[in-house]
Amino acid sequence: MKWYGISFQNRLSLSRAWLVGFACLAGSIGTLSFRTDLRFKDQQSTDSTQDKYGFKSLFKTNQFNASKPYIVQLNPRAVSFVQEYIRKQGKELQRMKGWGKPYFDLYDNVLTTYGIPKEMKYLSVIESHLQAGLVSWAGAVGPWQIMDYEARRFGLRVGGMGDERMDFYKSTHVAAKLMKELYAEFGDWLLVVAAYNGGAGRVRQCIRKANSRDFWDLQYYLPEETRNHVKKFIGTHYAMEGGGGWTTLTAEETTQVKASMVKNNNQVPLNEAEQANTSLVELSGRYHSMVVANGLVMDIGQFNRLNPGFDKALAEGRKYSMRIPKDKIAIFEARKQQLLMESFRLLIEGSATPNG
Repeated sequence: MKWYGISFQNRLSLSRAWLVGFACLAGSIGTLSFRTDLRFKDQQSTDSTQDKYGFKSLFKTNQFNASKPYIVQLNPRAVSFVQEYIRKQGKELQRMKGWGKPYFDLYDNVLTTYGIPKEMKYLSVIESHLQAGLVSWAGAVGPWQIMDYEARRFGLRVGGMGDERMDFYKSTHVAAKLMKELYAEFGDWLLVVAAYNGGAGRVRQCIRKANSRDFWDLQYYLPEETRNHVKKFIGTHYAMEGGGGWTTLTAEETTQVKASMVKNNNQVPLNEAEQANTSLVELSGRYHSMVVANGLVMDIGQFNRLNPGFDKALAEGRKYSMRIPKDKIAIFEARKQQLLMESFRLLIEGSATPNG
């Protein structure tokens, strides 16, 4: 007896027939399992190079125009962090574009199968730096840092040398399914990054507290680790996708971006020396720019240039990322309570003009 040219006269032929049948069955199951994903794929852009679908909060007009420089469109609240992140990590990320290409190609192929934007591959960069064997303090494993219970939920083997979370191909399928679930709930890829790191429950709480689904509105309700995780993703996203920088902008575009940043209480662009010699310190409370500058023995003009909108932001009860010279950080930490009390006293006396 023959079937598709395979004789059933011996065990070897029977084995071959079994393998053919198994392959057909696996192909059918694979087609069925991806059917829902393909419907999801039709609903959104799988290669968002041109429109950055789902990344609207990354851009100040809530949309991306591929014909314009990336940075001129970047949300002003992201620019300062991106600048600093690129200064510290830019060279390594550029090298990763080369040695990481095989992994990125694999990610692109798998993610688009599930309708996930290709840019979400950069989540693996900030999770593990593309290290398959990385194990976190919390027990997350592999290039996508997947927890054991999530791996088991999607059928991966965990534990020991055969831990499939370390398998780039299999773990990427699981990460894509997780991201798909999160996006179905939150509808914004920055919130997906936040939930992937800090948990969906935490993001839900922050949405309720902030009464907003915009990352920039709810970021300070998130744990600092998760907040910075999202900003690292933004920085990596820009390093890999943005290209160019301030030097690619026209004089008019540069002026527009700087004005927009000041309007949104963000630091203005710094030269390389200023970036290298200053750091950000997150603070809250009614600090006054005059008191802080005097306490740190800084020229008030320099302080205000590094920290536009300082007094206004703190007066409105918001947190502020204060930029000061690195050699002033220890002084501030030692004197911050005293500076806060002096700021209260100055505000009560009303003898100073705020830095708006």
